Amino acid sequence: MPFLGQDWRSPGWSWIKTEDGWKRCEPWSEGLEGENDRCGASHGTILNSEDEEIFNNEEHEYASKKRKKDHFRNDKNTQCFYREKWIYVHKESTRERHGYCTLGEAFNRLDFFSAVQDARRFTYVARLLQLIAKSQLTSLSGVAQKNYFNVLDKIVQKVLDDHQNPRLIKDLLQDLSSTLCILIRGVGKSVLVGNINIWVCRLETILNWQQQLQNLQMTEQVDSGLTLSDLPVHMLSNILYRFSDGWDIVTLGQVTPTLSALSEDRRLWKKLCQYHFGEKQFCRHLILSEKGHIEWKLMYFALQKHYPTKEQYGDTLHFCRHCSILFWKDCRLALLLEDSGHPCTAADPDSCFTPVSPQHFIDLFKF
Repeated sequence: MPFLGQDWRSPGWSWIKTEDGWKRCEPWSEGLEGENDRCGASHGTILNSEDEEIFNNEEHEYASKKRKKDHFRNDKNTQCFYREKWIYVHKESTRERHGYCTLGEAFNRLDFFSAVQDARRFTYVARLLQLIAKSQLTSLSGVAQKNYFNVLDKIVQKVLDDHQNPRLIKDLLQDLSSTLCILIRGVGKSVLVGNINIWVCRLETILNWQQQLQNLQMTEQVDSGLTLSDLPVHMLSNILYRFSDGWDIVTLGQVTPTLSALSEDRRLWKKLCQYHFGEKQFCRHLILSEKGHIEWKLMYFALQKHYPTKEQYGDTLHFCRHCSILFWKDCRLALLLEDSGHPCTAADPDSCFTPVSPQHFIDLFKF
């Protein structure tokens, strides 16, 4: 061991072994001004080859996990759905089950992502998202909120692609943007899960979607086959009488002059008013023409502002009163395989099923 004017065992110095022999190295506590090689050797020289390999492997594994975690958090298209066809709705703890099912948990686990692709369930899911946007958005967990916006993104993209139901989604986005504006302005007074910048970014995304829907142009389809204008008048009238939404009748009436005349039929609007509203409601909002006739079309839109209309959906969630299970009922599969949609233990399962409206779905989780 060379002697350099100070005892080599002194705590003021440290020694490391290099290929050229022993070299003196200043202690780490005196500062590391960005130099990786104070003593002519790299830090890796201090570790033997086995320790260095273990260190590198652990560092690589940590970096890989962190990269996957960041990708999961930042990828807006990452889905966290269980995609289950049914869930058990328990509102209190029992010996068999602990805890309770929340609105966010139900939204996460039920297969709403695939329901968007089903034409029978599309309107149902859109209406449910609209009700959540109005009153239940802050009650969702962070994961449920992320899934909410993922489903909403899927809905908007579907409308932009197939040009169907744009008015419904415009109303949904309008309600959601109004809610977010109120929540962001009142931050600190209301509970927002996540960073405020995330909600501002979501609001900007919603405004961008609204602009895209506003600029949506319906492409005219060139078809040499039978068109709506080729149908007889009585068939066109039957089509209008099957609509339950007055705005759909007004929209269809803008297609051709014949449909425009049929859409002004007083009997059509009278039947629509009688379907959605009662006689007492008529008396409170009676609108008469100059000749003393009832203006049923004007009454419909006036009544619509004051009273809720009946909702119609091609398919809905169902609730089994016997099993306390919420499930999607596939009518076509039920007819072929006699499958009720969930493992029901009732003797007569169909008698226990109740259709669940979007509002009823939310009410199920109000404890």
